[in-house]
Amino acid sequence: MSFTSFTFLGFVVAVVLLVNLTKSLRLRSWLMLAANLVFLASYADRPIELLPLLAFLLLGYAFVEWLRVKPSSVLLWVGLAVVVGTFVTLKKYAFVPAQLTLHAVYAVVGLSYVLFRVLHLMIDARQGELRERIAPLAFFNYTASFLTLTAGPIQRYKEFDRESRAAVQNDLTDGVVHAAFARIIAGFVRIAVVSAVFNYVFAAVSARVLAGTGTLAWSQLLASYAVSAVSYTVFLYANFAGYMDVVIGVAALLGQKLPENFDHPFQARSFLDFWARWHITLSQWFRTYVFNPLLRVLSERVTSRALAPYLAVIAFFVTFLLMGVWHGATSVFVVYGLFMGAGASINKLWQVQAAKRLGKARYKALCERPVAIYAARGLTFAYFALGLSCLWLSLGELSAISARLGVHGWLSMYLGLSALAAVGFAVWDGVLGAAARLRSRTSLQLGTAPRNLLLASQILLILCVSSFFHKAPEFVYRAF
Repeated sequence: MSFTSFTFLGFVVAVVLLVNLTKSLRLRSWLMLAANLVFLASYADRPIELLPLLAFLLLGYAFVEWLRVKPSSVLLWVGLAVVVGTFVTLKKYAFVPAQLTLHAVYAVVGLSYVLFRVLHLMIDARQGELRERIAPLAFFNYTASFLTLTAGPIQRYKEFDRESRAAVQNDLTDGVVHAAFARIIAGFVRIAVVSAVFNYVFAAVSARVLAGTGTLAWSQLLASYAVSAVSYTVFLYANFAGYMDVVIGVAALLGQKLPENFDHPFQARSFLDFWARWHITLSQWFRTYVFNPLLRVLSERVTSRALAPYLAVIAFFVTFLLMGVWHGATSVFVVYGLFMGAGASINKLWQVQAAKRLGKARYKALCERPVAIYAARGLTFAYFALGLSCLWLSLGELSAISARLGVHGWLSMYLGLSALAAVGFAVWDGVLGAAARLRSRTSLQLGTAPRNLLLASQILLILCVSSFFHKAPEFVYRAF
């Protein structure tokens, strides 16, 4: 079910109306179950294609309950091996022998995010944090909610349970409904307008890059590749953040509050700061269940005070490598993971060395200088944009382009993009600052009619742009 289709809009309207007709938590849970099953069924031609996903959910539930009753470390490691191994097999990672994979056609939509929720419950059960049994109905609605199935946000079970119970008491006031609709419409502007425009640019320019790797002049290839990388990055952000706006707005109409997944990522002053702002719930999950335990183990093994600051460098590399590999089943995502891991490690190493050589006070003062801020933002954006190449290139294509550009080409492109991004961010911030000052001087407050007119104009913009492109881009991140 496409998130930009009228079918999805009709589906959402029906779910919101039915759920809000009752104040019974149990009835709401059954209605959400029906909605989640309908949403899942839309991704399969036949019901049997959903069996592997449902079997994975059943396997996860069995281990969660087993660990809750018998919180054993050995059982946890066995469960992790079985669940992750099943996930890898179902996703058909490149390193899995063909004999071990299922050759039948089946749906794996949302499997990656189901994995995170199942692992979270298994670990929490081992640690004794799940004192009460999770009912199968609640488990399914948590792991396979149509709002968060395809790309998050990754909500903790306690938050999900609390929000589900609170939703029964929450009334849909005019203010709540208006805010929810405004968020949903803003999301569709991002998806159907911003991401559509940049997707159009990306498709046109990247086709030239792929078709002319061996024929384009070196400078043309470099410039075309840079434009492709930037346009894809903006397209992905607008598409992904727009999707989050839509599901958070729909959740509000259901009386629930989903966690935010973006916090102005292009304002980040470092690579680590960027990942604290981009796909926030994914970063938090990896920090809680990978980075922190790994750093704790390393700290127990390495007792040298001189080496202690560098343990985080290793932990960041491993964490971001795993995060990158998780994004896809082919070998190019290993490159993506290595690239992200290198970025996080270099960033942490720079922080350690700069603070050591300059002193914490001087280093902090340096980081607050405007030139340093925009330089850091430009370097961060350029690094991430080039790293995202692994999401739209195969390993063979990336190798061919790399051979043509050479180290000099990559370095030139990175520094050039960094400088252009730094200038662009400075100009953009200046424009926003001027608009904010003008608004504060005029004390402009929009009434109900102007606010509704603004929403109507956004809807008109969506329809106009969508008619030009025939259809809005599909939500891209569900493929990862």
